[in-house]
Amino acid sequence: MGIVVVEVCDSNLLSALDLERLEEEYPEIAVLRQDCLNLCGLCRIRPYALVNGRRIFAKTTEECVALIKQAIEEELKAFHEI
Repeated sequence: MGIVVVEVCDSNLLSALDLERLEEEYPEIAVLRQDCLNLCGLCRIRPYALVNGRRIFAKTTEECVALIKQAIEEELKAFHEI
């Protein structure tokens, strides 16, 4: 398991993307696909993921992936500063 965990709901728009490629770009992370993350209202209208439990969402999948990368970098920076 990685330092940073990115969770994606199988029913969300992001599930169609190959997010596991993020693990190649950031070896310290783990991408987990879940059947349900219990955020159905958000899941139905926006692409989203959880990054270490924090909701990251946007209007488009491209925007959301960019925000996920930003959140990953923030989490890794905080970890490496310890």
